Amino acid sequence: MRRSLGLAAYLALARRGAAVRSAPGRPRPAGAVIWAHAADAGRADVLINLAERLAQHRPDVHMVLTTADGPLRSHGRVTWQALPPDTLAAAAAFLGHWRPDLGLWTGGDLRPALLVSAARAAVPLYLVDAEAALLEQSNWRWFPDLAGAVLSEFEEILARDEAAARQARRLGASPQRVTVAGVLRAGAVSLPYTLSDRDELAQTLRGRPVWLAAMVQREELETVLGAHREVCRMAHRALLIVVPDGLEDSDAMAGAIDAAGWRQIAWSVGALPDEATQVILADTRGEMGLWYRLAPVTFMGSSLLAGQHGRDPNEPAAHGSAILYGPNVTRYLARYSRYAEAGGARIVRDTETLAAAVQGLLPPDRAAAMAHAAWDVASRGADVMDRVVDMVLDRLDREEAAR
Repeated sequence: MRRSLGLAAYLALARRGAAVRSAPGRPRPAGAVIWAHAADAGRADVLINLAERLAQHRPDVHMVLTTADGPLRSHGRVTWQALPPDTLAAAAAFLGHWRPDLGLWTGGDLRPALLVSAARAAVPLYLVDAEAALLEQSNWRWFPDLAGAVLSEFEEILARDEAAARQARRLGASPQRVTVAGVLRAGAVSLPYTLSDRDELAQTLRGRPVWLAAMVQREELETVLGAHREVCRMAHRALLIVVPDGLEDSDAMAGAIDAAGWRQIAWSVGALPDEATQVILADTRGEMGLWYRLAPVTFMGSSLLAGQHGRDPNEPAAHGSAILYGPNVTRYLARYSRYAEAGGARIVRDTETLAAAVQGLLPPDRAAAMAHAAWDVASRGADVMDRVVDMVLDRLDREEAAR
C-alpha cells in the first residue's frame, strides 16, 4: 500500500465518523458478490447491463450496486444499496455485511476511506470508464498525494479517453495499470432462436409487412390493435405479432383479439400463420430472438401506461429491428435516449402516433435505415463491455481457484 501523508491525514478525519447503526436491509446472497459503484444514472444503467451479461456466464454472481443518488429499484441479480458515508466505521459496516469478492468503480468521484478499507480487506479493485473530470475533488488540495494513494489501490484502470489516462497518471497512478479502453456502454446480446422456425416463418410471411408489439400489458392491447387497424388500411396484408408481458394474460388477450374481429393464431398450439392470419399471439417464453428477427419494426410495450417502466431496447436493436416506445421507460431511459438521439428509436404516445410511426416504416428501406442506426448504437462500445466482462470473470475464477 502506497505511503501518503495526505491519505493518513484523511483517514484520521474519517476515523472520527460516527458508527453506522443500521445494517443494509437485505442479507448477503450466496455465491460471488460484485460491489459495483456508479458515478451517475447512466453508469448505473450500464452496470445493470453488465450484471445481466455476467449472469449468463456465472448464474451464481450477484451485484450490489451503490450510487451517491437514488434510490434505484433492485431487480434480478442486482441489489441497490446507498453508498455509505466515507468514514472508516461506515466502510467497515458495509464491507462486513456484503463481503464483496470484487470491487468495480466507475467514472471517478473516489471515496478514499471506503476504497482503502476495501483494499485492506483484500477486495480486488478495478476502476473502469475513468473520466478526467471525476478523478480529483477540489477539497483534496489539503491532502497531498491523496489522489495518487487512492488510485494506487486499483489493480487496473480503464480510461474512457487519453485525457482521463493522462489525468490518472498525473495524479500518481502507475502507468502500467492505466489503459485507454473507450467509453463503457450497455451492450446488446443476441438472443437464441430456432433456425428452422425462423426459416419456415420467413418463407410463409415473405412479402408481408410484419411488426411486433413486445411485452404488452393487457391495458395496452387496445391501443396496439387500434394502431394495427390503421396500418392495415394502408397495407391490408400486414401482420402483427403480440407478445404478452405476462403469460397469465394470454387467454384474456386472445379473447380481446377475437372480440375485435381479428383472425389470429396462438403460437403455443403449434399453428402456423396462413394468408388470412392477421395477428400472431406469441404466448410462449424464450422465443424473443425469433420474433425480433422476423419483425423489421418493434414496439416495446409496458411503456404507454403510467406506473410502467419500459423494457430493454437493447433486445430489438441487437436483432436488426427499428424501435418504437411509449413515454414511461424510466428503468431504461438512458438506453432509449441513446437510440432516439441516433435515429434508431422513436417515441409514440397513443393509437394515432403508434399507427403513424408503423405506417412510416412500412417501406423496407426506411425500417432498415432506422434499424441500422439502432444496431450501430447497440454495437458501439461492445468491445469495452466485453473486456470488462472478461476481466471480472477472469478475476473471479482466479479467486475461486485460490481458495
